[in-house]
Amino acid sequence: MTGGFEGPDTAPTTALSAVVARVTALADRLEVPHAEIFDVGRLSAASGVPEPVVKALLSGRPAGEPEVQTRFVQRLDLLRRTRLKPNSRKYTQQEIADGAGMSRQQAGALINGDRRPTMEHCDAIQRFFRVHAGFLTAEDPEALAIALQHTEQELLQTLAGRERRAAAAADDPLERLLRDHGVRGIAWRAAQLPTDQHRDKVAEWLDMLLESVQRPHS
Repeated sequence: MTGGFEGPDTAPTTALSAVVARVTALADRLEVPHAEIFDVGRLSAASGVPEPVVKALLSGRPAGEPEVQTRFVQRLDLLRRTRLKPNSRKYTQQEIADGAGMSRQQAGALINGDRRPTMEHCDAIQRFFRVHAGFLTAEDPEALAIALQHTEQELLQTLAGRERRAAAAADDPLERLLRDHGVRGIAWRAAQLPTDQHRDKVAEWLDMLLESVQRPHS
């Protein structure tokens, strides 16, 4: 193992504000509540950033930056609390050590903050918990931006799916009929008619409309 890794750049470039703006615009377009998209607990678990810091960063306030080792210990503790075994229990120090290829004593010292982590330690533990590279080391704004970029991709996929469905509906004559003539609303109002005879007449008219178009063959 090599010595402790270098600290972050003094002036790191982060696209957090830009990502927040893009995600906000997508959420508005999809009519997804901001409280759902910017849920502090979810973003904290996804990024490793403490909840109070997530709140501050989302509000555009400076939140300070912990020392590298402190950040590592905080995020490793979060991983142990949120990435559980199939039986919903925490991974033990021995299990982490075995999975990360180190001794139990090394794992314990890292977990307890008694040993400064190296890049090799971080990479091995990140692979064990199946989180992205840099999860344990990225500065808080960068870590939060990465988490929000995953949210952005999910929203973009949702938007693309919605647009595909809208395009398919526009090409479907039956869907156009239902939309243009308000057939669903007519059927609901027909149910309010007083007699079966009245409802039968409406049903006959709807049948004629529906028979006048055919769905395209798939």
